[in-house]
Amino acid sequence: MQIFTVRQLTGHIKGLLENDNRLVDLWVKGEISNFKKAVSGHIYFTLKDNYSCIRVVMFRSRARYMQCSPGNGMAVRVRGYVTVFDRDGQYQLYAEQVEPDGTGALFAALEKLKKQLADEGLFDDSRKKTLPRFPRTIAVVTSPTGAAVRDMLHILQRRWPQVNIILAPVAVQGDAAPGEISKAMTRLNRLNSVELIIVGRGGGSLEELWAFNTEPVVRSIAASQIPVISAVGHETDFTLADLAADLRAPTPSAAAELAVPDRLEMKRLVDMHRARLNSGLGRQIHAYRQRLNHCSRSRVLARPVDMLVEQRRQAVDTLERRLAGNIRSVTNSLDNRLALLAGRLDALSPLATLARGYSYVLAPDGSMLRDRRQVQTGDPVRVYLHRGKIKCVVKEIE
Repeated sequence: MQIFTVRQLTGHIKGLLENDNRLVDLWVKGEISNFKKAVSGHIYFTLKDNYSCIRVVMFRSRARYMQCSPGNGMAVRVRGYVTVFDRDGQYQLYAEQVEPDGTGALFAALEKLKKQLADEGLFDDSRKKTLPRFPRTIAVVTSPTGAAVRDMLHILQRRWPQVNIILAPVAVQGDAAPGEISKAMTRLNRLNSVELIIVGRGGGSLEELWAFNTEPVVRSIAASQIPVISAVGHETDFTLADLAADLRAPTPSAAAELAVPDRLEMKRLVDMHRARLNSGLGRQIHAYRQRLNHCSRSRVLARPVDMLVEQRRQAVDTLERRLAGNIRSVTNSLDNRLALLAGRLDALSPLATLARGYSYVLAPDGSMLRDRRQVQTGDPVRVYLHRGKIKCVVKEIE
């Protein structure tokens, strides 16, 4: 029996594949997963269906002429050839042409759920809550293992050491992940101490991130009374959890940076404001000191008796003169009015009439005698003159 080296066996299999006319130029259709574009310009992804998958490589020289923009979940037709990658001993499809072939099953399901939840208003900006600027307690909903959680914890503690961190360990992929994530969100909302929640995981394929596209997870994020930052995958990854969250972070590390302020930056701002405050107070104190010095040289403070008592005394004298003048004016006016009225009254006085030689007579009953029928012969009457009165007796009536 011949003994092969690994290289010989790989080369033999590679030769068999390359000599198969059906594998030299063929079309393969399936759904893209694990899509990645390298810095070199080469494209790597997995083409799969419900039963199998195959790795696909498209070199930069071919990728630059593609008419479509492939991505995870997209159904495509790939034209190329099959051979073995010697280093890994793995057969691959080397793509020369990629064309859309409708929408993949996962992508179609994603779009359907996205439209349903959007119609319900779960992604509306009006639902977004403002993140606390200085959170005291942050809950992190993610896998307890892996680089993502370590990076988040490290950044949170470095940037804001006084923050309390609650880790809610959950599965972030697989069938159990949606239930665990949504239950963790519900439990955290019952804690009064939690002020902010970060939910997410590191990067992965569309299938690995699928838990964050499920309805239970999206609804639990949208229903949270506590502000939520979504930190799922890399910057190019986008999930429905990102749409429902109050803030989407491009990576878990970025979520930690967005969640808390930088202690050093806050110290710099405090120092800057302290310096501005001290400078402002210094200017105010200097201005008030100058004003005080100016006031201390004023006559009011230098000779307060002259400025206060004497001026008040002068004011009283002025008021006194004005009052005396007003009293004289009022008195003269009243005297003149009294004289005028007295003259009018004197003109109407009966005494003036008596002084001109007239007199008046009172009947025996004391009434003014105006008619001869008021008296009879022998009745006593009194005659009033300008000076004195005369008692008479009626002797004759005519």
